[in-house]
Amino acid sequence: MAEVRRHAVVAGAGIGGLTAALALHRSGWRVTVCERAPGPTAVGAGIVLAPNALRAFDTIGFDATRAAGRAVPAAMGLRRPDGRWLNRADTAAMAARYGRPPLAVHRAALTDALAAALPAGTVRYATAVTAVTAVDRADGTEGPDAADGADGSSPVVRTTAGDLAADLAVAADGIHSPLRRLHFPDHPGLHYAGETAWRTVLPAGAAADASAAETWGRGERFGIVPLADGRTYVFATAVAPEGHRPPGVRAELLRRFGTWHDPIPALLERIDPADVLRHDLYDLAAPLPRYHRGRLVWLGDAAHAMTPNLGQGGCQAVEDAVVLAHLLSGAAASGVPAALAAYSAARRARTDALRVRSRRAGRVAALSHPLAVAVRDLAVRATPAGVARRAMDDLFDGFTLPAVTPAPGE
Repeated sequence: MAEVRRHAVVAGAGIGGLTAALALHRSGWRVTVCERAPGPTAVGAGIVLAPNALRAFDTIGFDATRAAGRAVPAAMGLRRPDGRWLNRADTAAMAARYGRPPLAVHRAALTDALAAALPAGTVRYATAVTAVTAVDRADGTEGPDAADGADGSSPVVRTTAGDLAADLAVAADGIHSPLRRLHFPDHPGLHYAGETAWRTVLPAGAAADASAAETWGRGERFGIVPLADGRTYVFATAVAPEGHRPPGVRAELLRRFGTWHDPIPALLERIDPADVLRHDLYDLAAPLPRYHRGRLVWLGDAAHAMTPNLGQGGCQAVEDAVVLAHLLSGAAASGVPAALAAYSAARRARTDALRVRSRRAGRVAALSHPLAVAVRDLAVRATPAGVARRAMDDLFDGFTLPAVTPAPGE
């Protein structure tokens, strides 16, 4: 008789959800991914895959460069609005220190590649997950949530296209996670970071300089990141009231950044306002008490939403997914809840520390008082390159796979 493969249902086809699906699939699970959007989209922004995320991808045999190209920025650093560099690091030095340089890719190219690595039909679009309940395996009675009777119940994933029986439910449903709100109703939810952000991707040839740079002004920032496929990812942030939306995207960006150093004004003239994503920046107001309930587990923004100031939101989702599949690979069917508890213990401290660190970094970058900005810029310029690199060691070298401890009798 053929072995019955365990079934995981993943809510969300973003980077974290698709990485979890691929990692579980390659560990022998049958996987279904439910995505509320009607289909894959080419609209989106860039993401810098730091060495820690690339190392995590390596452990599941996924090569991001095959999807996105191998080109990397020649250098990365911080600038002032007049163009003066506050600091600058060659990516070759980063590669020597961490084994590889960061790779900047379009998010859609990455998610397309992850989805293509899964069996046909794994991803079900236009299918939103509305709830996860638990059904007792012995008598078929239904409990109110997936935490009840963890060892003796199986999750049933309720979707807009029907119910799915599973051995595991993965909540990768994003920063506004409905499943997080349902199962942690007393959690304070999201915290507004005080900034709004614009993001878009420009066609190949938009920027001649191969350096990636973020320019810091007074309460405003502008970033330029050459992508591996030749396009250019640009982003901007500004201190603003929550929900503030003046009319005219290009006019507002030119008003804020049009006198900054080259090539920023030229890039702004090339943007298509219809392709600009604008979002207020949020992180989780407080850590979740745990990242699992019985056979339901959270990862990525659904578990530990953080601001983009360290460039680690997507990278931590990749780490989450790989660690989750790793711990489940050594667990028997009855040991799934224990494996999820081990995942929660392994990931919670690292991700929450980065959430807090990213919030603090954003406060420094968003300073607007002239004296505070002058002191900040002087401190950045005065920091030796070696010290700055060592400060990133725990980020880029921090990914590890925890030991798998078999349950008694396994």
